[in-house]
Amino acid sequence: MRNALLTAAAVSLFLSGCGPSGPVVYKRSGTVTFNGKAVPMGKIYFEPDVPAGGSGPSGFADIVNGKYDTNHGEGKGGPAGPMIVRVTGHTDENKDAISGFGPPLFAEYQMKADLPAKASELDLDVPASAAKGLPKKSPPLDPP
Repeated sequence: MRNALLTAAAVSLFLSGCGPSGPVVYKRSGTVTFNGKAVPMGKIYFEPDVPAGGSGPSGFADIVNGKYDTNHGEGKGGPAGPMIVRVTGHTDENKDAISGFGPPLFAEYQMKADLPAKASELDLDVPASAAKGLPKKSPPLDPP
Protein backbone atom coordinates (compact mmCIF):
# COMPACT_ATOMS: atom_id res chain seq x y z
CA MET A 1 0.00 0.00 0.00
CA ARG A 2 2.81 2.37 0.89
CA ASN A 3 4.52 1.78 -2.49
CA ALA A 4 1.24 2.50 -4.28
CA LEU A 5 0.90 5.83 -2.42
CA LEU A 6 4.48 6.80 -3.21
CA THR A 7 4.00 5.91 -6.88
CA ALA A 8 0.76 7.93 -7.04
CA ALA A 9 2.49 10.90 -5.41
CA ALA A 10 5.40 10.72 -7.85
CA VAL A 11 3.08 10.52 -10.86
CA SER A 12 1.06 13.45 -9.52
CA LEU A 13 4.20 15.55 -9.11
CA PHE A 14 5.37 14.65 -12.61
CA LEU A 15 2.07 15.56 -14.22
CA SER A 16 1.72 18.83 -12.31
CA GLY A 17 5.11 20.39 -12.77
CA CYS A 18 7.78 18.37 -14.46
CA GLY A 19 6.56 18.77 -18.01
CA PRO A 20 7.69 21.50 -20.44
CA SER A 21 7.81 24.85 -18.73
CA GLY A 22 8.21 28.43 -19.79
CA PRO A 23 6.87 30.24 -22.82
CA VAL A 24 6.48 28.50 -26.16
CA VAL A 25 9.03 29.56 -28.78
CA TYR A 26 8.98 28.91 -32.50
CA LYS A 27 11.63 28.32 -35.15
CA ARG A 28 12.31 31.38 -37.33
CA SER A 29 14.31 31.26 -40.53
CA GLY A 30 14.76 33.19 -43.76
CA THR A 31 17.10 35.29 -45.84
CA VAL A 32 18.62 38.73 -45.29
CA THR A 33 19.75 40.89 -48.20
CA PHE A 34 21.20 44.38 -48.50
CA ASN A 35 21.29 46.20 -51.85
CA GLY A 36 20.02 43.01 -53.47
CA LYS A 37 22.93 40.90 -52.20
CA ALA A 38 23.06 38.31 -49.44
CA VAL A 39 24.40 39.69 -46.16
CA PRO A 40 27.66 37.73 -45.64
CA MET A 41 27.46 37.61 -41.85
CA GLY A 42 25.56 39.20 -39.01
CA LYS A 43 22.90 38.68 -36.36
CA ILE A 44 19.12 38.85 -36.27
CA TYR A 45 17.14 39.36 -33.06
CA PHE A 46 13.42 38.92 -32.37
CA GLU A 47 12.40 41.01 -29.36
CA PRO A 48 8.83 41.23 -28.06
CA ASP A 49 7.25 44.61 -28.83
CA VAL A 50 5.91 45.15 -25.31
CA PRO A 51 3.93 48.37 -26.03
CA ALA A 52 2.15 46.49 -28.85
CA GLY A 53 1.33 43.52 -26.58
CA GLY A 54 4.34 41.30 -27.27
CA SER A 55 5.77 39.18 -24.46
CA GLY A 56 8.17 36.33 -23.87
CA PRO A 57 11.89 35.75 -24.37
CA SER A 58 13.93 37.20 -27.20
CA GLY A 59 15.00 34.97 -30.08
CA PHE A 60 18.14 35.29 -32.18
CA ALA A 61 20.21 33.65 -34.90
CA ASP A 62 23.45 34.12 -36.81
CA ILE A 63 23.25 35.29 -40.42
CA VAL A 64 25.61 33.29 -42.63
CA ASN A 65 25.73 33.85 -46.39
CA GLY A 66 22.38 35.63 -46.27
CA LYS A 67 20.52 32.92 -44.36
CA TYR A 68 19.47 32.51 -40.74
CA ASP A 69 17.76 29.74 -38.77
CA THR A 70 17.09 29.91 -35.03
CA ASN A 71 17.51 26.11 -34.80
CA HIS A 72 21.15 26.18 -36.03
CA GLY A 73 24.30 27.14 -34.18
CA GLU A 74 23.63 28.98 -30.98
CA GLY A 75 20.31 30.41 -32.21
CA LYS A 76 17.13 30.43 -30.20
CA GLY A 77 13.53 30.64 -31.41
CA GLY A 78 11.19 33.37 -30.29
CA PRO A 79 7.58 33.71 -29.20
CA ALA A 80 4.62 34.61 -31.40
CA GLY A 81 3.06 38.06 -31.60
CA PRO A 82 4.28 41.61 -32.11
CA MET A 83 8.08 41.72 -32.42
CA ILE A 84 10.81 44.23 -33.07
CA VAL A 85 13.25 42.60 -35.48
CA ARG A 86 16.81 43.96 -35.29
CA VAL A 87 19.45 43.11 -37.89
CA THR A 88 23.19 43.70 -38.06
CA GLY A 89 25.17 42.93 -41.21
CA HIS A 90 28.90 42.72 -41.79
CA THR A 91 31.35 41.88 -44.52
CA ASP A 92 33.33 38.69 -44.17
CA GLU A 93 36.61 40.46 -44.93
CA ASN A 94 39.08 41.93 -42.41
CA LYS A 95 37.38 40.15 -39.51
CA ASP A 96 37.88 41.54 -36.03
CA ALA A 97 39.74 39.09 -33.78
CA ILE A 98 37.23 39.53 -30.94
CA SER A 99 33.83 39.67 -32.67
CA GLY A 100 34.71 37.52 -35.68
CA PHE A 101 32.87 40.01 -37.94
CA GLY A 102 34.18 42.22 -40.68
CA PRO A 103 33.24 45.92 -40.97
CA PRO A 104 29.51 46.73 -40.81
CA LEU A 105 27.56 47.03 -44.05
CA PHE A 106 24.86 49.19 -42.49
CA ALA A 107 23.76 50.67 -39.18
CA GLU A 108 21.59 48.34 -37.10
CA TYR A 109 18.28 48.01 -38.93
CA GLN A 110 14.96 47.61 -37.09
CA MET A 111 11.47 46.74 -38.24
CA LYS A 112 8.25 45.54 -36.66
CA ALA A 113 6.59 42.23 -37.48
CA ASP A 114 3.69 40.20 -36.11
CA LEU A 115 5.00 36.63 -36.02
CA PRO A 116 2.68 33.60 -36.10
CA ALA A 117 2.37 30.89 -33.44
CA LYS A 118 4.14 28.33 -35.65
CA ALA A 119 7.53 27.88 -37.31
CA SER A 120 7.82 30.54 -39.98
CA GLU A 121 10.07 32.21 -42.53
CA LEU A 122 10.72 35.93 -42.62
CA ASP A 123 12.83 37.32 -45.47
CA LEU A 124 14.28 40.80 -45.00
CA ASP A 125 15.69 43.24 -47.53
CA VAL A 126 17.56 45.91 -45.59
CA PRO A 127 17.10 49.22 -47.45
CA ALA A 128 20.11 51.10 -48.82
CA SER A 129 19.20 54.01 -46.53
CA ALA A 130 20.42 51.91 -43.56
CA ALA A 131 24.01 52.52 -44.72
CA LYS A 132 23.56 56.25 -44.07
CA GLY A 133 23.96 55.64 -40.34
CA LEU A 134 27.53 54.44 -40.68
CA PRO A 135 30.38 56.79 -39.89
CA LYS A 136 32.38 57.90 -42.93
CA LYS A 137 35.86 56.47 -43.26
CA SER A 138 38.44 59.09 -42.52
CA PRO A 139 41.48 59.41 -44.78
CA PRO A 140 44.72 57.95 -43.45
CA LEU A 141 46.88 60.34 -41.48
CA ASP A 142 50.19 61.43 -42.95
CA PRO A 143 53.13 60.26 -40.88
CA PRO A 144 54.83 63.03 -38.89
